[in-house]
Amino acid sequence: MNPSHKPWEVEPLLPNMAETPYAPLKSSFPFATSYQTGDSTLHELNRTVERALKEGKLLDVVHGIKQTVETLSQTPVNITVTGNSGNGMSSFINALRIIGHEEDDSAPSGVVRTTQTRAKYSSSHFPNAILWDLPGLGATAQTIDSYREEMEFSMYDLFIIIASEQFSSNHVNLAKVIQGMGKRFYIVWTKLDRDLRPHAHSETPLVQTIRENIQKELQKERVNEPPIFLVSSLDPLLYDFPRLRDTLHKDLSNIRCCGPLSTLSSAFEKTIDDRAASLRKRIDEGCSECPLSIRDNEDVRECLRTYRLKFGVDDESLQQVAQSMGTVVQVYKADMKSQTLHTLRRGDWRLRLMTCGFVNGFFRILKNLPGFRRCVPCFGRMRHKRVLLSVAQDTKTILKKIMKDSISPSQI
Repeated sequence: MNPSHKPWEVEPLLPNMAETPYAPLKSSFPFATSYQTGDSTLHELNRTVERALKEGKLLDVVHGIKQTVETLSQTPVNITVTGNSGNGMSSFINALRIIGHEEDDSAPSGVVRTTQTRAKYSSSHFPNAILWDLPGLGATAQTIDSYREEMEFSMYDLFIIIASEQFSSNHVNLAKVIQGMGKRFYIVWTKLDRDLRPHAHSETPLVQTIRENIQKELQKERVNEPPIFLVSSLDPLLYDFPRLRDTLHKDLSNIRCCGPLSTLSSAFEKTIDDRAASLRKRIDEGCSECPLSIRDNEDVRECLRTYRLKFGVDDESLQQVAQSMGTVVQVYKADMKSQTLHTLRRGDWRLRLMTCGFVNGFFRILKNLPGFRRCVPCFGRMRHKRVLLSVAQDTKTILKKIMKDSISPSQI
């Protein structure tokens, strides 16, 4: 941006078509969540689920996760539409809601600035989402910081920055502020139909140029590349509008569920680790329900069966879980190291070495020698703990899969 330009001045977005294109940025983008950790309903659900997990009742855990996701799906998400005054934010909101400007609950729009104060709208296409139409930057406050304070940016979960004709320093500064808050945002270029009208024979190069120039301006200020959509508010079915809707639906689910479910997943892992630690202690104390010596492969099978039952990942429980989730049991068993003795030994080279015929025969000889009798139980406990570790790790993997599969489009 030319240093001589004043903050409110803009540079043309569409340069000479022969200009060298810029490579798009490649970067990740953080999510924010409006989940409140003080929600008593969710806390009670979490406690119920953790209790079921401690008792090895995997089907009850699944029901609890489903209830949690259902509760989270009702969480309101605040989406705000902002940009320079006159960029067509209100028209975009109407197009996103797929309603005409003449309808009673449409956002007022026109060729002159129409939005003077914040207004909120709802849409049946995005249940439990609140769409906020903000006065454009320049309509009220004169700086980005005062605009952020006046418009209460902290209350929004996702931002849609609207641009048309030019991608100005105001748009870049908005993106920087939102990124600094750790919140997700999109860049939406509206009025694409008007831009393409004089370039009927060069639509693809023109669209690419618009996109690359937005990326270039963001890159100058080290702003991570957000999703960029080129649309026409006159026709919400053309250009990038369908992709925008799909992305927004997925992000609404992420905003509602990812943070809380990540917290729940961490709690699950701790519960499983604590239970495994308790069982390891019982092994050391000689109080385990399994054969402590593990003299042969049959003992390993018995040990494996016992721990799968304790953690609720036995064949019968997994079959019930699969039916509840509407899938086949192999989805959860496919990556299980502790599925059978064969898969257990194949997935754990230490245990494979400990249970091979040569080692078993060697220890059968040693146990009859007075000086080595104490080593045999220690070696058995080592094998015992390897089985326990494998089952505990598989339980974590299965739970992560269940939590991921619990989020469906119908719950967004």
